Amino acid sequence: MTLATAFFYLFSIVMIASAVMVIAARNPVHSVLFLILAFVNAAGLFLLTGAEFLAMILVVVYVGAVAVLFLFVVMMLDVDFAELKQGFLQYLPIGMLVGLIVLVELITVIGAWSVAPQAVLATPTPGNLTNTAALGQVLYTQYVYLFEAAGFVLLTAMIGAIVLTLHHRSNVRRQNIAEQNARTRASAIEVKKVPSRAGV
Repeated sequence: MTLATAFFYLFSIVMIASAVMVIAARNPVHSVLFLILAFVNAAGLFLLTGAEFLAMILVVVYVGAVAVLFLFVVMMLDVDFAELKQGFLQYLPIGMLVGLIVLVELITVIGAWSVAPQAVLATPTPGNLTNTAALGQVLYTQYVYLFEAAGFVLLTAMIGAIVLTLHHRSNVRRQNIAEQNARTRASAIEVKKVPSRAGV
């Protein structure tokens, strides 16, 4: 067994175990920490395949920004997780249907790779391009619509996270911009005529 193969198995085992713990951990802070560990091991796998740009992007963007932001949000927001889990059984069939669709897609991709691996690599890149330039050329030309669709998926996930954590409290005063813009001089100012020498 070569050194690269040993590191491949090490990174793969740790990444799969940490991904399982992201779902299985009861504490959400521990889930985010396991997610960071999974990202770091995925970056190691990218380095083994020669995609150093993807590895650095994974570490800088996802570990350094997104996962740390998740950690701060989970630690600082007073989220009632017991309240969020009340409708778990109600949405379980939809979640299982989505999971089944994702599983079928993964099996299709793996099956296509094992049956015809040359079809996946059907788009050759010029040899004089660097790894980053070749990735950008393929991503923003051939797969530009899929790239935009991934952006919409992330936008939907962000809106869902905002909706789940947004709670309107009755004892907190909020700004009503429409009411402020509708104010007139008569409703905002009241003139009091005080007789001479009657003031305090």
